[in-house]
Amino acid sequence: PPERFSIAQGPNTSWDGIRQATEYSLHCYGYGWDQDGFEQSEDCLYLNIIRPAGLKDTSGLPVATWIHGGGLFMGGAANPRYNLSFIVNQSVTLGTPVIGVSLNYRLSAFGFPTGKEALSEGVTNLGFRDQRLALRWINENIAAFGGDPDKVTIFGESSGAESVAAQILAYNGRDDGLFRGAIAESGFGAPLDRFPGGFNATQHMQDTYDSLVSSMPSCANLVGSQESLACLRKAPLIEIHQALTTSNGRTWAPVLDGDFFADYTTNQFENGRFNKVPILIGANTDEGASFGWGRRPNGGNVDTDDEMREAIATIIPPEAKENTGKAVSELVSELMELYPNDQSIGIPSLDSWPHIIKPGDSYANQFGAQYRRSAAFFGDHLMQYQRRRANKAWDKHGVPSYVYRFNIRPNGQPAYSGVGHFQEVAFVFHNLHGDGYPTNPFGGEGTYPANAKVMAKTISTAWINFFAGLNPNGYSGSKFFSGKEWPVYELSHGPDGKGVVFNINGTHVEVDNWRSGGMEWMAEHALTVFGN
Repeated sequence: PPERFSIAQGPNTSWDGIRQATEYSLHCYGYGWDQDGFEQSEDCLYLNIIRPAGLKDTSGLPVATWIHGGGLFMGGAANPRYNLSFIVNQSVTLGTPVIGVSLNYRLSAFGFPTGKEALSEGVTNLGFRDQRLALRWINENIAAFGGDPDKVTIFGESSGAESVAAQILAYNGRDDGLFRGAIAESGFGAPLDRFPGGFNATQHMQDTYDSLVSSMPSCANLVGSQESLACLRKAPLIEIHQALTTSNGRTWAPVLDGDFFADYTTNQFENGRFNKVPILIGANTDEGASFGWGRRPNGGNVDTDDEMREAIATIIPPEAKENTGKAVSELVSELMELYPNDQSIGIPSLDSWPHIIKPGDSYANQFGAQYRRSAAFFGDHLMQYQRRRANKAWDKHGVPSYVYRFNIRPNGQPAYSGVGHFQEVAFVFHNLHGDGYPTNPFGGEGTYPANAKVMAKTISTAWINFFAGLNPNGYSGSKFFSGKEWPVYELSHGPDGKGVVFNINGTHVEVDNWRSGGMEWMAEHALTVFGN
C-alpha cells in the first residue's frame, strides 16, 4: 500500500508463475453512499484491465481508461455500474475493439490533504497523482495486454470528469505522452474552485486539516505544528477513519500547490497552457436539479428572492470585492437578474415537468418554491459554464472538441428530478441490464425500453469511435446523428459552437447558446469571483 499522506511509488516487484488477477480490489477509504456494500482499505491503488479475448502483445488496440466520480470523497472502480465489459463487448461487435481500464485513487483526506503542513512537504493532490501514476503504468505495460500506449483516451464523470481536466492541466499543461484524447461527462472544468473562503480557500483548508488533527486522540496536542503530519501517518487507521466519518470526510479538495497545479485554470486556458488533446465533453440537461436545493447557509431551500440572494452569496468569497471593485451584494444582484424567478426558463423545463410550483405545495416544501431558479443557477455554476468555457478555449487554440447534451430521463427517475446528474452513465457503458442500479434504467413501459436501448447503442458507439480515432462520427464518418455528422465545436460561424443532443427518440444538432447570459457572466468572473 502507499505510505499514508505520501506520494505513491510505482510497484517495483516482479513475480514468477501466474498471478491471480480475477477480482476487483477493495475501495480506497471514502465517505458517502458510494461506499455502501464495499470493503475499504488503504491498500487500494489497483487498476483493472478488461479486454477482448484472443489478443497478442502486438495487437495494438486503443485503450479507454475510466476515472470514477464521487466528489473526490467516495467511489471505486469495483462498482458494477463501472463494469467496462459491456462497452468493450460493444466495441468488438462494431469491429473496432478497444481495451478498457479502470482505476482507483485515494479519496477524501487520504487523497487530498490540505493546509500548510501538506503544502510544505509537497504531498498535496495525492489522488490526482495516483491517477497519473496509473496512467504511467498503463503507458509502460499496456502493450503486453494487447493495447497501444500511444492510443490511450482518459474518460470520467462528475469528479472523474474534473480529474480528466486535472490531468490535462497538470504541470502547467505538460504533455507526458500518457493520453491522446479525453472524454469528460458532467464536470470538466476547473479543479480549484471547490469551496468559498478566498483564493484557494486557504483558511478553510487549514481549518479542515486542523479539525482532523484535533479530533484524533493520538495527535490532538500537535495542532498547528508540522509534526502533526508525521503523527497522522503513524496514527491508528481507526482513529482517522472515525474522525472523518463523524466530521469532515467530504471537505478535502485539490489545491494550487505550484507543483501539480501551477496556476489557475482561467490563466491556463487563456494562454494555452494545457495538454492540447481532442476532447469530447458535455453534461445533462438538468444537472442543477441534483444540486439546486438545500443551498442556503443553513442547508434550507430557496422559497423567496431574499433566500436566493443568500444562497448565491455562499459561493462568492469576500475577496471578490477587491478583485472586481463591486460589493458581494452587487455581484449577487447581477446574478439574480440573469437567473430570474421565471419557471418557464428554469429547470426542469415545463415541457418535461409541467407542474408549476406554488408556495406551500408539496414540491415547494421538499425543494423550495424557487427550485427551478436555484437549479438553473447552481447547475450552471457547478457543471455547465466551465464545460462551455473549455470548448471555447479549445477552439481558440485550434484543438478539436465536441460537445453533447444528454436529454433522456431514465426509467425510475421522477419527472421533477429532470435529466439529472449521472443519468447518462448506464447509456455510455451500454449497461443494458442496469447492473449496479436499484432500478434498471432500461426497464419500464411502452416504447421507452426499446428506444432507450437504441440510444445506448448510439451513445456508446460514439464514445468507442472517439477511443478508436478521436472522432465520435467514426472512421467512415457514419452519419447516425439523424443524417448529420457531429460537428467539431467552432466559433467561426458566430459566438457559439454546435453540439449534439441525445433524446429518447434520436439526436439533433443544437447551437450551444442556452442560458448564455448567466454562463458568460460566470466565465468572465471565473477567476475574480470564483477563484479558478
